[in-house]
Amino acid sequence: MKLLIAVMLSIVFVVTASAADATGTWSGKLNVTGPDGQQQEDTVYMILKQDGGKLTGTAGPSADQQLPIDKGSVTGNKVSFEVALGQATFKFDIALADDHLKGDVALSAGGQTMKANMDATRVK
Repeated sequence: MKLLIAVMLSIVFVVTASAADATGTWSGKLNVTGPDGQQQEDTVYMILKQDGGKLTGTAGPSADQQLPIDKGSVTGNKVSFEVALGQATFKFDIALADDHLKGDVALSAGGQTMKANMDATRVK
């Protein structure tokens, strides 16, 4: 019985220790594909605070241009949130892997959608 309890506690510890923690300041690149297929590179800068599965903070192109995030959540290593800028909405569907936040960002504005691929690292 004691062995079973020890094994169960070990499993709980490993699962807890491996949970993603997106808290921190992140900086990186966005590779944007416009509606016409043209590609361009942009920057992203995020200040995130995770509390369990809830994510709050700000995001923008630089440290001095930040907007609040909405609908922020973390499930396992999956991180998602939205940022509104006027009539435009940026939807982040990214994942935490090897101290990188990587994934897809979609921008919807004026009936058009643009896609971007993001790769950001923690600012030390």
